[in-house]
Amino acid sequence: MVSLMLRPAFSRTPPPSFPRRRESRLWQFVDSRLRGNDAKGVGNDERGGGNDKKRLGTLRTAVLLVLSFIAAAATAQAPGIEQRITALMQQMTLEEKIGQLNILSGETQATGPVTFRGDHATEIRAGRTGSMLNVVGTNSTRQYQQQAMQSRLKIPLLFGQDVIHGYLTTFPIPLAEAASWDLPAIQRSARVAATEAASAGIHWTFAPMVDIARDPRWGRVMEGAGEDTYLGSRIAEARVHGFQGAKLGDLDVIMACAKHFAAYGAAVGGRDYNSVDMSERQLLETYLPPFKAAADAGAATFMNSFNDLNGVPATGNKHLQRDILKGAWGFSGFVVSDWGSMGEMVNHGYVADEKAAAKASIVAGSDMDMESRVYSKHLAALVNEGQVPIAQVDDAVRRVLRKKFELGLFDDPYRFSDAAREKATLGKPEFRQAAREMAAKSIVLLKSDGKTLPLSPKLKTIAFIGPMVKPIKGNRGGWAVSVPGYDTDSQIVSQWQGLAERAQSHGTRLLYAKGAEMMGSDRSGFAEAVRVARQADVVVVSVGESWDWSAEAKSRSDIGLPGVQEDLVKALHATGKPLVVLLNAGRPMVFNWIADHVPNLAYTWWLGSEAGHAIADVLWGDHNPSARLPISFPRSVGQIPVYYNHYNTGRPAVDGKQENFKSGYIDSPNAPRFAFGHGLSYTKFAYSGLKLSQTKLHAGDTLNVSLQVTNTGQRAGDEVVQLYLRDKVASVVRPVKELKDFRKLHLAPGESKTLSFQVDREKLSFFNDQLQWGAEPGDFDLMVGAASDDIRLFAEFELLD
Repeated sequence: MVSLMLRPAFSRTPPPSFPRRRESRLWQFVDSRLRGNDAKGVGNDERGGGNDKKRLGTLRTAVLLVLSFIAAAATAQAPGIEQRITALMQQMTLEEKIGQLNILSGETQATGPVTFRGDHATEIRAGRTGSMLNVVGTNSTRQYQQQAMQSRLKIPLLFGQDVIHGYLTTFPIPLAEAASWDLPAIQRSARVAATEAASAGIHWTFAPMVDIARDPRWGRVMEGAGEDTYLGSRIAEARVHGFQGAKLGDLDVIMACAKHFAAYGAAVGGRDYNSVDMSERQLLETYLPPFKAAADAGAATFMNSFNDLNGVPATGNKHLQRDILKGAWGFSGFVVSDWGSMGEMVNHGYVADEKAAAKASIVAGSDMDMESRVYSKHLAALVNEGQVPIAQVDDAVRRVLRKKFELGLFDDPYRFSDAAREKATLGKPEFRQAAREMAAKSIVLLKSDGKTLPLSPKLKTIAFIGPMVKPIKGNRGGWAVSVPGYDTDSQIVSQWQGLAERAQSHGTRLLYAKGAEMMGSDRSGFAEAVRVARQADVVVVSVGESWDWSAEAKSRSDIGLPGVQEDLVKALHATGKPLVVLLNAGRPMVFNWIADHVPNLAYTWWLGSEAGHAIADVLWGDHNPSARLPISFPRSVGQIPVYYNHYNTGRPAVDGKQENFKSGYIDSPNAPRFAFGHGLSYTKFAYSGLKLSQTKLHAGDTLNVSLQVTNTGQRAGDEVVQLYLRDKVASVVRPVKELKDFRKLHLAPGESKTLSFQVDREKLSFFNDQLQWGAEPGDFDLMVGAASDDIRLFAEFELLD
């Protein structure tokens, strides 16, 4: 390894993904002019300070607004949009401008604490509301839009909705979809959701959630893509492209909203809404990349987060919203607050009252107030008193109006509210087929004895036992949309229905016993469950946590299997019958006895409308399981956070062994129960022939990596080939491995394919302790495998300069 003392300085060129704060010449000029001799004594608190600080803040704000306008004008989709916005804004009163920065919840389906109890129609006709959420269906959206057309300037409303994993056709929860590692399928899922939602009058979804999450206690882990930055970034791109289609304004497109900006997934203790405290380097390297990927993919909007980040609430965080998002990244869309997060800065202790919250929010770059009402109450006064520059309000209004123009709402406010198109679109057979395929691709086979699964069509009798077998609604998972005019339960294929249909097609008898409730200590059903099991050739058990135990405000301190479900599995295991356990949850759970003793385990998450069919497809082998875990499964809550790309420490445990004076536990291995990337198939894959185009790289070189993968089994199947890198010695410690690429490929029995990967300087780069982005010369490990803990091929190379 080249001596650290001889290493050249990092490149001052910021990475495409994360330009540094004040890195541009413009920022250097501003800071040099105002942070020189005249700026002595300027304090660190951005909310206080003297005249120099005010001058600095005013100039920095002006520069940001100019940069934002330039970027926005360059990216406007249709000629004349900016001119039309300018002409409209010249007609708007201050109150009408502020109205465009308010979003109210409809009168049903509230997804947070409602703050407005007045008459919605009056607010809309007066131009005091520019957007609404929780209004679904073409009839409702048309009625509200008609009220907007009675306002003085007839500015159309935007309608937003939490379309998280489907609309009428429900797909697997996002964490389950992430387990597919199938980017085209994930994009297709979002495409279907957008098509259905747009047909129902929706313009805007509050998705995707791109928060990196390493704590399964956090209920919102179900909404994201798991623990890994690279995988999360690729999935963020796929979801944005799916929601937004070819271009905004198409009738099968809705605006995406990347949330929650930023670092919400790192809430202390996994407790929702809690604080986040992390280094700037970890923020830049781990938590921001998926947001930058979403922005680069064209996400129309961002949503800030509830948490404070290093002591500053995200809603009032200028560094996040103005310096990074709108400044360095050139984001031209608008930022909406999360529900009530502006007013909640009072509870944080960051501002004294709601008026101060309104000022902090608009100054920081939060464009739209969701259900705090602080803009409608106080923003006009703040402008009139000179506390908030009108330019900041105008910038926010322009951003909102731009999206309304791009959607074509000024040309036809009702273009998305077509009842005939809605009826013809919702629940199309091809949409349900896509949901079924996505659900099957999301099921992770954690364990298999190689004999029981796939189930033989010649089986005479199967016992299907457990509290999750016959419920219907729960299969949709959290954040499912209630669609007016449809019995949503009738749209769901339960696990019992799916397996019963398949068993009947094979002439197999399917027996049932509930065995136990999901919660409680009642064991009275055990005897019946055992009796039924003894009549069967194979026993399938479905257990888990309740569907509504994961989502917002659904954090758990104990993520074990609830009630006496594990004891039920023990009783069935004692019968000696071949046993398969299905685990249903919106997060990784702890189930150590089952993991140790049951030979066949499948994690089925919450799979959506076609859950029962998809589970049957996997159990009988019509779909060979191909999913891989996007998040590590802990052995206990005491291990959390546990993730694969950790640092080595100065006293690393060797091969996970418990040794004195090593970094480990005295009562548990360090390794998770199931590692990131883990997942089995009904076939086997062999890796061979790893080749590097060179072993010594110069600046600008690209390393070409090739290998062969062979299906050595008797069934066709999909393998997820994962490429990991490790920088062995660096100026700051680097993870033991980092996912840098992957391929999902299909192989027939006996078939081999040659795969290729490219490793360039960007994949070797990181932020040093000065937050400068670059790659350092030295030695690297290259690993290719089937999981983070299942490395099949290994090589080394050196970066020379």
